[in-house]
Amino acid sequence: MPVLDLALFLTVMLLFAMGLRRPFIWVLTYLYIDILAPQKISWALLASVPISLIAFILAFAGWIIGDTKANTQFTLRQGLLLALLCWCFMTLQWADYPEFAQEKWNWVWKALVFAIFLPVTLTTRLRFEMTSLIMVLTAGAIIISASMKTVLGGGGYGNLSLFVNDNSNVYESSTLATIAIAIIPLILWLVKNSTVFPTDWRVKAFAGLLIFACLMIPVGTEARTGLICIGVLGLLMLRDVKKRMLYVTGAAALGLAALPFLPASFYERMSTLNSVEEDQSASTRMQVWAWTIDYAAEHPLGGGFDAFRGNSFTYQMPVVERNGSTVSVRYEQVTDGGRAYHSSIFEMLGEQGWPGLLAWLALHAIGIWQMEVIRRRWRDRRAPTEQWQSPLASALQFAQIIYLVGATFQGIAFQPFVLMLVGMQIGLWTYCKKRESAKQESVRKAARDARRAAASAKPAMP
Repeated sequence: MPVLDLALFLTVMLLFAMGLRRPFIWVLTYLYIDILAPQKISWALLASVPISLIAFILAFAGWIIGDTKANTQFTLRQGLLLALLCWCFMTLQWADYPEFAQEKWNWVWKALVFAIFLPVTLTTRLRFEMTSLIMVLTAGAIIISASMKTVLGGGGYGNLSLFVNDNSNVYESSTLATIAIAIIPLILWLVKNSTVFPTDWRVKAFAGLLIFACLMIPVGTEARTGLICIGVLGLLMLRDVKKRMLYVTGAAALGLAALPFLPASFYERMSTLNSVEEDQSASTRMQVWAWTIDYAAEHPLGGGFDAFRGNSFTYQMPVVERNGSTVSVRYEQVTDGGRAYHSSIFEMLGEQGWPGLLAWLALHAIGIWQMEVIRRRWRDRRAPTEQWQSPLASALQFAQIIYLVGATFQGIAFQPFVLMLVGMQIGLWTYCKKRESAKQESVRKAARDARRAAASAKPAMP
C-alpha cells in the first residue's frame, strides 16, 4: 500500500475519531475533504469510501447532538441560498440537457445546503479561526505544491500538474488562481488575530511564504484572470494600509523585480489582454455571452444546468499578419458551438434565468454591504474581545470582491469554496448582531435598574 494512501486514510480516520469528542471537528473535516478531495488523490483506501458524504452527514449530526439551538437564527442571505437551492431544483425539471444537468446538481445542492448550514455552527471566535485556518491551509497545500512546481519550471497554461488532474472544483487552473489571491486577506487576518497559532517569527515566515506561493499561482497557471485579481487585491489593500505611498512604492518595486524571472510564455499569454479581438478564446466568450442574452430572451426562467451545450455561432475574427514593417489584417470565419459560459453572470442567466441571476447578485451585494457595516461598527472598539471582528469582515469582503472579479470571466457561480466563505460571512453577521443586541439589552437593563434604585431612594411623601 503506498505511503500517501495510508497517510491520507489515517488523517481522515483521525479527524472522524476526534469528532466524537468535539463534534465541530466534523464540520472542519468536511471542509478539508471538500476542498482537497483526498479520495481523488488516493488510489486505494479512500477512493472506495464515500468520505465526503460521511463527513457531510456527520457535520449535521454533530450539530444536532452537540450544539445548543437556543440562539439559532435564519438570516436573509440564508433565505436567498435556500431560494437558489429550490430554484435550481425547479430548473432541473425542465433542463435542456437532463443528464448533464443532473451531474452538476449532484454537487451543487450539497454546496448550497452546507453554505446554509455552516453559519449556525460558527458561534465562537475559536470556531471562526479554525474554519478560516482549515480553509486556508487545505487550499494552501494545493497552492504550495503548485507554486513549487512553478518555481522549478513545471508551470504553463494547461500544464501545471496538481494533486489531481480532473479540472474541477479548486483544481481548475483559473479557479485556483482566483482562490489563491482571494485567501491572501484571510492569511493576513490569521497572522494578526489568531489565538490558535499566536503570532511569532515562525508564523510570520510561513504566512509570508504562503502569500508568495499564492502570488505564484497566476504565473504557474498563466491564468489571465489571476493577474487581474492580483491588481484588484493591490487596489483593495490601499484602503487599510497606513503608509500608502510606501505600500505603492514597495508593490511597484516587487513587481519590477519579478519581471526578469517570469517565463516568456507568461508574457505571451498576458499580452492577449490588450488584443481581445485577435484572441479566439476571448472572441468566443463574447459570442457565447451574446448567445446567452438571446437565449434568456426566449427562456427567461433559464434552461437548467449546462444549457450552454445548445449554443452555436459563426463570426468573423480579425487575424493580424506582420511581415517586417508591413501589417495586414484578414478576417477568418470561425464556427463554434457547445462552449461554456466563462462567466458566472452569464452562467446564472443561461441556466437559472433572470430569477436565479437576481438572487445570486443580491446574495453577493448584501454580503459586501454587511461586511462593510461590521467593519465600520467594530473598527474603533478597544475591548480585547472586540478587535478581531472588523478585520475579519474586511478580509471576507476583500475575498468576495476578488472572487466576483474572477467570476466575471469564469463559470464558478456555485464554487463550493466561495460558498464556504459566504457561510462565514453570514455567521459573522449573525455573531455580531447577537453581541450588539446583548450589549444593548445590558445597557437598557442597567438603565432600568438605575431608575428603580433612584425611585426607591426618594423619601416618602408626608
